[in-house]
Amino acid sequence: MWKEENNKLYRKFQFKDFSQAFGFMTRVALEAEKMDHHPLWTNVYNTVEVWLSTHSAGDVVTDKDRQLAKKIDALV
Repeated sequence: MWKEENNKLYRKFQFKDFSQAFGFMTRVALEAEKMDHHPLWTNVYNTVEVWLSTHSAGDVVTDKDRQLAKKIDALV
């Protein structure tokens, strides 16, 4: 579930292993590139954390972030 905090949407994803986490990140990267909207994220082994905000709108959450969050959810 996405949480809105500090003007960002945040979600933590956990996978079986690094390969699954990296595959997820690759799929997200392709969708983000199509939208020209790129997440701030980290990956440590099987865990991926994602923060979404729109830099051009002053680093706040916009509909573009919500749209990307829905696309990311569909990739899990």
